[in-house]
Amino acid sequence: MPTSSKFDKVVEAILQLAQVEQRTAERFEELVASQDRTVEQLGELARGQKGTVDQLKQVISQLESLATARAHTEDRLDLLTSHMAELADAQKRTEFRVEDLIGAQTRTEAMLAELAEAQKRTEQRLEALAIRVDELAEAQKRTEAKLAELAEAQKETEKRLEELAEAQTKTEARLDDTNKQLGGLAMSFGYFLENESYKYLPSLLARDYGISVQGELIRSYIRDNQDKYVEVNILGEGVRNGDRFLIVGESKSQLSVNSIEKFIYNKLNRIDPPAGMKLFPILVCHMISSPEVAQYAKDKGIALYYSYQFK
Repeated sequence: MPTSSKFDKVVEAILQLAQVEQRTAERFEELVASQDRTVEQLGELARGQKGTVDQLKQVISQLESLATARAHTEDRLDLLTSHMAELADAQKRTEFRVEDLIGAQTRTEAMLAELAEAQKRTEQRLEALAIRVDELAEAQKRTEAKLAELAEAQKETEKRLEELAEAQTKTEARLDDTNKQLGGLAMSFGYFLENESYKYLPSLLARDYGISVQGELIRSYIRDNQDKYVEVNILGEGVRNGDRFLIVGESKSQLSVNSIEKFIYNKLNRIDPPAGMKLFPILVCHMISSPEVAQYAKDKGIALYYSYQFK
C-alpha cells in the first residue's frame, strides 16, 4: 500500500480517537456533574450509587483503554515519523541520483551532438569520395579507351616492324652480296696495288733510300718470334753499303693511324729479322685518311709510298 494512503489512515484514526476522547471528556464532565448531584442526593440515591460506581469504573476502564490506545498511537506515530525521515533521506539520495543522471544525460547529449557532427562530416567525405570514385571511374574508362587505341596502334606497329624486319633481312642479304662484291673488289684492288708495288718499289727504294733489292719482292709467309706464321704482303731482301735489310711491307687502299698501329703490332713486333739483317718496314696505299697519317708513319720509321708514284 502507498505511504500516503497509510498516513491518511493513521491521521483518520487519530482524528477519530480525538473525537472519542472529546466525547469521553464531555461524558466525564457530565459524570462529574452527575456525581455532584449524586453526592447531593446520596442519601436519596444510595441504591443508584452502586450503579453509578459501576458505570464510573466502566468509564475509567474505557479511559485506561483509550490511554493505552493513545500510547500505541504515539508509538505508531513515532515509527511513522522515523519512516518519514528515512523516506526524506531516500528522497534526497534519489534527487542526488537524478542530478547525476541529468549530468550524465547532458554529457550524453553533448556526445551525441559531437557524433552527429562527426557523422555529418563523414557523410560529406563519403559524398566527396563518391564524386571522386565517379571521376576515377570516368578516367578509367578514358584510360581503357586509350589503352585500346594503343593496343591497336601496337598491332599496327608490330605489323610495320615485321615488314621492316623482312625488308631489313632483304637489305642485309643485299648488303652481304654487296660486301662480298666490295670485298672481292678490295681484294682485287689490294692484289693490284701489291703487284704494282712489286714492280715499282725496287727503283723507288734505290732512289729514295739507296737500297738495292736482292731478287724479287713477293707475297709470302714468315715464321714470327712466337713460332707462328705471319702473312706478309710485301716481303724481300735489300742491301745498302754492305748492310742487309729484311723488307716487310703492307698495302692499304686507305691508310689511317689505326692501320699503322695494327701493322706495327701484328707484323713488325712479331718479326725478328735473321742474324746480320735489319728490319725495313714499308707501307703502300692509294690514299690516307687524314693529314697526320704521313707524319705518324715517318715518326715510326716506316717508308710510305702512294699508288700514284707507281709509274
